[in-house]
Amino acid sequence: MQGEEIKRVEVYLRKLFNSEAIELRRAPKVQDMVELHKGEEFLGTVYRDAEDGDVSYQVNFAVLDIDLED
Repeated sequence: MQGEEIKRVEVYLRKLFNSEAIELRRAPKVQDMVELHKGEEFLGTVYRDAEDGDVSYQVNFAVLDIDLED
């Protein structure tokens, strides 16, 4: 994923989650993936999938059991 494409996906995710704190950051050494952050908190990854001329983006979240504790 490159600059303008990352920005377009970031704008979409900010609208979807109603948060300007959402940020996509390039992952070192990985071309088809960016890291998803809210502020300084790492939330997951976004992968670009281009198959048969169609492009989609897969968002993967990791929820740890310790994050569920109150």
